[in-house]
Amino acid sequence: MRSLIPFFLLTSQAIASEDIADQYPGSALYSKPIEVIPNVWSAIGATAPPTYENSGHNNNLSFVVTGDGVIVVNGGAAYILAKALHDEIRVITDQPVKLVINENGQGHAMLGNSYWAEQGVPILAHVDAAHEIDARGGSILEGMKRYNRDKAEGTSVARPTLTFEDKHIVEMGAYYIEVLHLGPAHGPGDIQVWLPEQSLVIAGDMAFHQRMLPIFEDTIVYDWIETWETGFEPLNATYVIPGHGTPTNMDQVRRYTRDYLVYLREKVGKHLDAGGDLADAYYVDQSPYRLLDTFEELATKNAGRVYEQMEFE
Repeated sequence: MRSLIPFFLLTSQAIASEDIADQYPGSALYSKPIEVIPNVWSAIGATAPPTYENSGHNNNLSFVVTGDGVIVVNGGAAYILAKALHDEIRVITDQPVKLVINENGQGHAMLGNSYWAEQGVPILAHVDAAHEIDARGGSILEGMKRYNRDKAEGTSVARPTLTFEDKHIVEMGAYYIEVLHLGPAHGPGDIQVWLPEQSLVIAGDMAFHQRMLPIFEDTIVYDWIETWETGFEPLNATYVIPGHGTPTNMDQVRRYTRDYLVYLREKVGKHLDAGGDLADAYYVDQSPYRLLDTFEELATKNAGRVYEQMEFE
């Protein structure tokens, strides 16, 4: 059996960085796919916001070569990215892509569905992600067009063809895979792809570690922490492919996701107890996390949103 790629090699050879515009100039992908464990691959996106230079590839596009077909996790942020990923898959295997899974309803997860739908590949998502695509897909597409310009060509909104609520089982080739909705987390319809026999989870936006996580208007931090503790942590995964950043382990994603959320609630809670207002809440101390990519873009916004959620608890 092939040996596993050590994680220190992953982080040195395939590092995701907001300071590097594009690591793979020969492709629309930000980086060339790497084999995380045998037959499980991921094209690691930039940890920067989406830009023309990275073609919107700022999340991880993963796939499993099962022996009887390929399962892709994430449609990608544009038609051009989905096609580029498919080109890489064809170099690795002649097995056809038989299923695409959207980790949520955000643009980087689903705008590439238009390419996969053109190939006749079924697309699976949580029901809440499908509702998000129906409600906001058009505006998400227009936002992508603004930064991606000519690279947006061919991209349209293609909704999932399959949906589920709590769990969807995929048995393909040598693989038994659980597609899970563990509860509310980062955004509507967040799912995790769990390979129990390999002890590997493709975590989606449940888990962050190299870039600061964003707290959206519809992100309920208290619920995210609860879902982590009651659903995600008990998986006890050995290998974690997060939504953004290089493959890692549970200790790392816990430190920069669950522990960060708890820390920020504690800081904002003390600020509220002292009678502090929203204007000052933006600047509660987040210095332990200042080295994370996108800290400058997100830290103050995160604090403000946590304040608004906790103000009436």
